Amino acid sequence: MGTWKLADNTATDFLDLNHWLTMARRCEAAGVDFLFFADDYGYPVVDGGLPATAIRGGVQFPKGDPLAILPALAAVTEKLGLVTTLSTMVEQPPMVARKMATLDHMTNGRIGWNVVTGAGQNASARLFGAAMTGHDQRYEIAADHVDLSLKLWEGCWDEGGLVVDRESGIYADPEKVREIEHYGPHFSSQGVLTVPPGPQRTPMLFQAGASAPGRDLAAKYAEAVFLAAEVGALTEQIADIRRRAQQYGRDPHSIKFLIAGTFIVGATESDAWAIRERQLATRTLDDAAASYAFFTGLDLATMDPDKPLDPSAAKTETGRTNVERFLGPDAPTVRQILEEFQRNSVMGSPFIGDAQQVADQAEATIAATGADGFLVQPDHTGTFDSFIDLIMPELQARGLVQTDRPAMTLRERLLGTGTPHLAADHPGAAYRNGAAAHR
Repeated sequence: MGTWKLADNTATDFLDLNHWLTMARRCEAAGVDFLFFADDYGYPVVDGGLPATAIRGGVQFPKGDPLAILPALAAVTEKLGLVTTLSTMVEQPPMVARKMATLDHMTNGRIGWNVVTGAGQNASARLFGAAMTGHDQRYEIAADHVDLSLKLWEGCWDEGGLVVDRESGIYADPEKVREIEHYGPHFSSQGVLTVPPGPQRTPMLFQAGASAPGRDLAAKYAEAVFLAAEVGALTEQIADIRRRAQQYGRDPHSIKFLIAGTFIVGATESDAWAIRERQLATRTLDDAAASYAFFTGLDLATMDPDKPLDPSAAKTETGRTNVERFLGPDAPTVRQILEEFQRNSVMGSPFIGDAQQVADQAEATIAATGADGFLVQPDHTGTFDSFIDLIMPELQARGLVQTDRPAMTLRERLLGTGTPHLAADHPGAAYRNGAAAHR
């Protein structure tokens, strides 16, 4: 938010393929696990439309389609994972299954799906001419969506189903390819996934959403979870999702938790703080209000700036987490909420300092929360260059990251289970070998 105004920022090149090719190559050479593309069809909506503030300030607008970029990035990398978002409110399950199965092949098993119900719901509902769906119902739809997608990935093709024997004339074995049946509360389907299984069969499953329904979706299906909050909230969220996962019969420690981390690093501490001041100078309170409207559907500009959020006026079917975090005892005023969004948006407090100081802060956060790593946010240049050049060598020196790992699937790389496939206790594993044909 706002940093595109800095002279050394390259985020405005988001429709230049070379921007992404360079970034992917740099990330892979540095030993980064994966490159993540957040995505949605939304944008801020105020008074029933896209506000001039958002257009002028480039707040969650404009955007391209990451799915069009991924094959090119796969072609210039061998180890780097590629993770993208597809909304369960926009994409139908057979569409997701076909796209992600194809990308699993194109990436040699390095693809991941971030399962979301979609940010910017106010805008996307209007864009597609659909009624606004309630928050909790969106997660019910998401669960049914993932369940059907898993049946298509896991249930249609047995191992060895693809034969391609020219002498016998057998392309695929009819005994090992079947239609699945699904009659869920929101989706019904009878048919076969026409794409044979890729190296992972099911793409690695990510989730981002810290509301109670979001946590439940993560506990049942996710293999890695993105979280953004302060340390105390992160600790509680991780413990809660692990508890829920155990109730679903899953190993609670099989899920990896990745904190959305903002790293502001310089050659010296004073250099880092200078970067921080430059960043903050690009962000206005109007930008913050537009950003808050995107994530929550609420227009803070119409509320009394000297009073806390009125719970009766803060009901939303969009992003509840960023409303609930500002309610309760000692709740901040509306002006203080805007100032927090101006500083940090939806992220927790940044790590600021030289490489050693920032690494110390990051280690302390992992120790305090029980998380497994970070989803690193782009720096003031719109790239990850400062993290790669300054922090990665420090983390490597401490034995916290490996930069010379061999090529493997994304699931093997992140989970370390030695298999490219879903764990046996994952719900999707129950659909293998024809078990999904009549469910």
